[in-house]
Amino acid sequence: MTTMTEASVREFKMPDVGEGLTEAEILKWYVQPGDTVTDGQVVCEVETAKAAVELPIPYDGVVRELCFPEGTTVDVGTAIISVDVSGGAAPAQEAPAQSAAPATSAPAEEKKPEGRQPVLVGYGVATSSTKRRPRKGPEVAVAQASTAIQTELNGHGPAAAAPAVTDDRPRPLAKPPVRKLAKDLGVDLATVIPSGPDGIITRDDVHAAVAPPAPAAAPAPAETPAAAAPAPAASYDTARETRVPIKGVRKATAQAMVGSAFTAPHVTEFVTVDVTRTMKLVEELKQDKEFAGLRVNPLLLIAKALLVAVKRNPDINASWDEAAQEIVVKHYVNLGIAAATPRGLIVPNVKDAHAKTLPQLAQSLGELVSTAREGKTSPAAMQGGTVTITNVGVFGVDTGTPLLNPGESAILAVGAIKLQPWVHKGKVKPRQVTTLALSFDHRLVDGELGSKVLADVAAILEQPKRLITWA
Repeated sequence: MTTMTEASVREFKMPDVGEGLTEAEILKWYVQPGDTVTDGQVVCEVETAKAAVELPIPYDGVVRELCFPEGTTVDVGTAIISVDVSGGAAPAQEAPAQSAAPATSAPAEEKKPEGRQPVLVGYGVATSSTKRRPRKGPEVAVAQASTAIQTELNGHGPAAAAPAVTDDRPRPLAKPPVRKLAKDLGVDLATVIPSGPDGIITRDDVHAAVAPPAPAAAPAPAETPAAAAPAPAASYDTARETRVPIKGVRKATAQAMVGSAFTAPHVTEFVTVDVTRTMKLVEELKQDKEFAGLRVNPLLLIAKALLVAVKRNPDINASWDEAAQEIVVKHYVNLGIAAATPRGLIVPNVKDAHAKTLPQLAQSLGELVSTAREGKTSPAAMQGGTVTITNVGVFGVDTGTPLLNPGESAILAVGAIKLQPWVHKGKVKPRQVTTLALSFDHRLVDGELGSKVLADVAAILEQPKRLITWA
């Protein structure tokens, strides 16, 4: 009976999302133990380093166990939910029985196929998946090792008095990111009391091991620790610092920007331009029937101007391949738009923007912005960009020196459009003026090329009819 019951339980593992991502945080569960699920039903939402994604489950059954609570960061390939596919309700006390299964059955289950491999939105199954380290032993051996560690750390074993781990003791159970955190903080994992399932040490356990020792080790009178104890629990109003874990989109953005800043030699050029005619054209397009229901704003015409400038200067649309020592010139434009979202800065891109008409481009930009604001941008939508626009003007900023999106050679920053005194036809008049800044990779873009691209964008925005004559 035990074998049949275990055979009917399927584990759904955190999918391999590719793009170098190795972990994801569980943001929200949509199901609970005992709920019935069907193939393709979304069971949870996770956040990778690039986006928040909903995960569908690949089979029918009854939810038996949620392996991790919300807010937990889980490695790719780790089971996050188990489902009884036999059609019956999952027994309430079935989960603990798994660890007591015969040792001979564990390796067999380890090699069983799990059905089709789930993949996050925007990805297909790669022909060669990432290799992972094999398990050192069957599930029962791991469970016994974790039990032994827990017993010793709780003071119920002969090693309770020995804080150091000897060579013949089992290695503390912790995932690679947690081990790195412990190493960075100088924490010996053997001294940490695990709170995770099966005796696994979590990030919170490591942080807890860092904070308490200082007050406990201080040789002060009894009243001193009592006075110091309330400090960590200080209210938000009186706290002098707030620590926010670096993860998700913020972590990915930081790594990408540091890599970009210290890899590509940036050069930034500026031009101030009269965009009064462009602003008038925007108002006219809003009344055009072809743009009914579409988002029409200055960004639309700026994007089109950049696309025309790229067409006239195709070498700007390239990337530097360090490994192959080649410059890769792209014959397509995936136009990235930097977007500030509640999760942080992301840069989704409009695929094949060069081939779109103005109404099609307006529709694509509108969908891109709406999806980003909802936090539903897929990882695939943020890959493969070739050139980017960042609109800092929406924050009232005149301009800036933008950092290149990794893998691209140019990024255009657009400043605020303001009414300013301007010499127009020999007279000083109030005109709509903005400042553009173009940053480019000086390894493959010379000053002449960068200047031509920026000058072309400025010329089009000053005289929008050039969209027709230059396109």
